[in-house]
Amino acid sequence: MPESPIRKLAPLAFEAKRQGKTVYHLNIGQPDLPSPQVGLDALKNIDRNVLEYSPSQGFLSYREKLAKYYAKHNIDVTADDIIVTSGGSEAVMFAFLACLNPGDEIIISEPAYANYISFAISTGAVIRTITSTIDDGFALPKMEKFEELINERTRAILICNPNNPTGYVYSREEMEQLQAIVKKHDLYLFSDEVYREYIYTDFPYVSACHLKEIEQNVILVDSVSKRYSECGIRIGAVVTKNEEVRTAILKLCQARLSPPLIGQIVAEASCDTPESYFRNVFDEYVERRNCLIEGLNNIPGVYSPMPMGAFYTVAKLPVDNAEKFCRWCLEEFDFEGETVMMAPASGFYATPGLGTNQVRIAYVLKKADLERALLVLRKALESYPGRV
Repeated sequence: MPESPIRKLAPLAFEAKRQGKTVYHLNIGQPDLPSPQVGLDALKNIDRNVLEYSPSQGFLSYREKLAKYYAKHNIDVTADDIIVTSGGSEAVMFAFLACLNPGDEIIISEPAYANYISFAISTGAVIRTITSTIDDGFALPKMEKFEELINERTRAILICNPNNPTGYVYSREEMEQLQAIVKKHDLYLFSDEVYREYIYTDFPYVSACHLKEIEQNVILVDSVSKRYSECGIRIGAVVTKNEEVRTAILKLCQARLSPPLIGQIVAEASCDTPESYFRNVFDEYVERRNCLIEGLNNIPGVYSPMPMGAFYTVAKLPVDNAEKFCRWCLEEFDFEGETVMMAPASGFYATPGLGTNQVRIAYVLKKADLERALLVLRKALESYPGRV
C-alpha cells in the first residue's frame, strides 16, 4: 500500500505549527466554505431516542431525494439504482470488489486520485496507466492508447470527471469515444463524478450516465463531501442500472452493516440546499482559481494549465524533486513565520519517475490567504537549494 501523497506530510505540518509557524494548507481537498445551513440545522435538531442501524443500502427517503437531485442533471435513475456508502471511498472499493477478480486490470489516465491505486491493491486488481501530460493540459489520451492496453484481463476503465488532481473536464466527444471502446470490449466504466457542481467550461457537463448505449456498464461513484462541503459526514453512493452489480455490492454493504446514520440525516436535509448556495460557492471557486493560476504562472519557472473543473491544479515547479521541496518547506523554511503545504504529484502517478517536479494544489483557501500563500511559495522557490 502506498502512502497518501495528500496526508503523508501531515506530521511535518503538525510540527511546523507546534513551532509557531503558520501553514497554508494547499495539500488537501477540504473545502473551507460553510456547509449548507439546512444540513447544519438537521444535525443540530436530531430528535431521536435511539441512534439505530440504517438499512444496508441506506435510507429509502434519502435515496429518493438523491434520485430527484440526479434528475436535475438529466441522470435518469430511481432510488433502487442507488446504494448509499460510507463516503465515495467505500463506493470505489465496493465497486472494485463487486466487479473485479484478483489479477483483473483497470485502465486509468494518470495522474489520478492516489487512493484509486490503493483500492486496486487492496482488492487484488491491477492498475494499467495511460499518461496525460501537463503540456497538453492533461487532456484525455487518444483512444488508440487505451486499445493498446486492452487484453483478456482488462475489465474496466476508470475516469474522474471533473478530474482530481488535474481539474480537467472531459468533453462530450471524449465521453462518446469512451462509450465506443467500453461497448466494443464490454468493459465496466467506473466514473467518479463528485465534482460535477464545479465545472467552469462553456460546454455542458456529460455524465457517464448520459451514455445510453452502455447503461449496464456504467458504475457511477458519488459523494456529498465536495458538493456540500460535508467531508466529515462520510456519505457517498454507488449508482448503477446494473442489477447484478448492485446485488453484489449490497452483500458487501450487509457485511459492514450500514452507512452512517447521522451522516444520512444531514445529507438528506442538504438535498434541499437552495440554488443560491451553489451559485455563491461556484463564483467563489472561479475567483480563487483565477487568482491561483495567474499567481502561479507569474512565478519564474512555474507552470500550471488552467483547470476547468473541481478545485485543484497540478503545477510544474523549477525544483530537483517536488517531494523534497515540500518537506523542506515544512521542516526548514519559513517566510515571516509562514510556510506552505502541498501534495507531491508523484504520488498521483502509478508510473515510477513521473511527476517528480510537480505538485497538486487545492484552491480551498480564501483569496487573501491564496495570495499570501503564493508569495510564500515564491520566496520558498527563491531560497530552495535544489532549484533548477
